[in-house]
Amino acid sequence: MARPGMERWRDRLALVTGASGGIGAAVARALVQQGLKVVGCARTVGNIEVNVLALSICTREAYQSMKERNVDDGHIININSATKYAVTALTEGLRQELREAQTHIRATCISPGVVETQFAFKLHDKDPEKAAATYEQMKCLKPEDVAEAVIYVLSTPAHIQIGDIQMRPTEQVT
Repeated sequence: MARPGMERWRDRLALVTGASGGIGAAVARALVQQGLKVVGCARTVGNIEVNVLALSICTREAYQSMKERNVDDGHIININSATKYAVTALTEGLRQELREAQTHIRATCISPGVVETQFAFKLHDKDPEKAAATYEQMKCLKPEDVAEAVIYVLSTPAHIQIGDIQMRPTEQVT
């Protein structure tokens, strides 16, 4: 069932990077449930690890595509690791650039804290117990929590610009 405010996105196209798992997969599912047409991509089948350079390129290409198709009401949402200021800075620079170009395209950065995905198992691939402990020490965010933030951002009225959302598990210290 579509959330109020999401009707304007029905049958519109969404590009989701990292759609093969974790947050990207949850975002893709949530967007489809809201009636969007979703194109999901990943660097390799089954695995994705979206870095700042790749994010910059995808953001640039998404904006160029919107310009070429005269889309003036799109929205670019970057999901950021809470510790990577570069993505936050890139998104804010993009937002300012979009304003200077006098578009109505919005840009948002969502910075989640610890999300229970396969990331810790990739990070600690030689020590699965250490990886599991990452998610056992607190009630972590779920990929669906981040997807819900994406739906919230998209459902806001067109005159509202949400620049940044920081979300963390209640028990997370930093």
